[in-house]
Amino acid sequence: MKVTRMPAPNRKPRVICHDNLSNRHIVASLRQLHENFTPTPWLFNQHAQLIFHSLRKNLSRQKRRAATLYDHHDVLTMSDGGRTALLWSGHALPATTPTIVVLHTITGSPTSMAELVHDLRAATGWRIVLCLRRGHADLPLVTPRLNILGCTADLREQLDVIRTRFPETPLYGVGSSAGSGLLVRYLGEEGEASPFRAAFAYCPGYDTSVGFDEVRPFYSRMMAKKLVRQFITPNLERIAHLPTAGRLQAAVDLAAFHRDLYELAGHDSYAAYDQASNPMHVFTGVRTPLMLLNAEDDPVCRIGNADPWLEGMRQMPNVILVTTAEGSHCAHYEGWSARSWSARLMGEYFRVMNGLSESSN
Repeated sequence: MKVTRMPAPNRKPRVICHDNLSNRHIVASLRQLHENFTPTPWLFNQHAQLIFHSLRKNLSRQKRRAATLYDHHDVLTMSDGGRTALLWSGHALPATTPTIVVLHTITGSPTSMAELVHDLRAATGWRIVLCLRRGHADLPLVTPRLNILGCTADLREQLDVIRTRFPETPLYGVGSSAGSGLLVRYLGEEGEASPFRAAFAYCPGYDTSVGFDEVRPFYSRMMAKKLVRQFITPNLERIAHLPTAGRLQAAVDLAAFHRDLYELAGHDSYAAYDQASNPMHVFTGVRTPLMLLNAEDDPVCRIGNADPWLEGMRQMPNVILVTTAEGSHCAHYEGWSARSWSARLMGEYFRVMNGLSESSN
C-alpha cells in the first residue's frame, strides 16, 4: 500500500512591516524569523502550552530563582501616595550597560516574571528592572486606586527613578500581555520624547475596549476569579465607598471586570477610563522602534484583535509585527526542555537595535 506523506506545516514566523531599509536590515539580522518555530513536542496544543506556562511561573523552583535573581529592590511612593516597586537584576553592572525595563502581566509578580527576567538577562547580559504596579505581589494598596492595565503616570515616575540612577544607560522596554498595552500606551503618548531605544510587545491584545470580550470563555472566567481574589476581596474595606465595588466583586468574566474597573482606576466613567488607558487610541503616535509578537492560536489575546490595525502597521516605518502559527499566550516554548523562544527573539532584537543605535552615534 502506498503511503502519502502530508507536507509539514510552514512554521516560519510571518512578518508584517513597512518596506524600508531599516526594517529589511532588522528582519534579515534576526535568524529566528527565517527558521521554523517548532513548539516543545510534549506541549501538544495551545491549552497545554498555556497551562504549562501558568504552572511553571509559580513553581517553587521559580520562587527559589526569584530569591537570588533580584539583587536590588526599591519601593516607590507615587505622587498621590500610592506604592509601586522596582526589582532589579544586575543592578551593580557598569553604569553604561543597557537596561531592559520589563512591564508585567495582568496579575504579575516578581516570582511569575522571574523566568522572563532570567532569560532576558541570559540572552543579553544586560541589567533588567521589573516595574511592579500598585497592589501587585506584596505591595499593599495604600490608596484606593488600581488599574490592571497599568498607569502611564506611575510608569513615568518609575522611569524617572531609573534614569536618575543610571543616566548613561540605554533603555529598552518589554511588555508582556497586559504589560504590552501599558508599554504601547506610554510609547504613543510620548512619541518622539520616548526614552526607549527600542521596545518589544509580547502577546498584545490591541484594542482593550473589545479585546476582553474575545478571550475564550474558560480563560476569561478563570482570570476574573483570580483578579477578584487577588485585588478586590483583600481590599474591599478600602474600596467599599466606590459604587462599582460590588460589581467588581461579582464579576464573572474579564470583560465584566474591565467594564467596571473605571472608578478604581480613578475615572468617572468607562468612556473616560478607555480614553485614558486604551493603547490603540495613541498607537499611531508611537515613534520608538517596536516589535510585536502574537501567536495565531492564542486563546487569550486573540490574533483577530490585530486585524483592524494591520494596514496601519504597514504604513508605520518603525513597527514590525511577527506572528507564529503556534505559541498560545506568552508560551513560545521550544525543545524538549521547554526553553523560551520568545525571550531569545527579544534578546536578539535588542542586540541588533543596540548595534544600530551605537553605529549611528
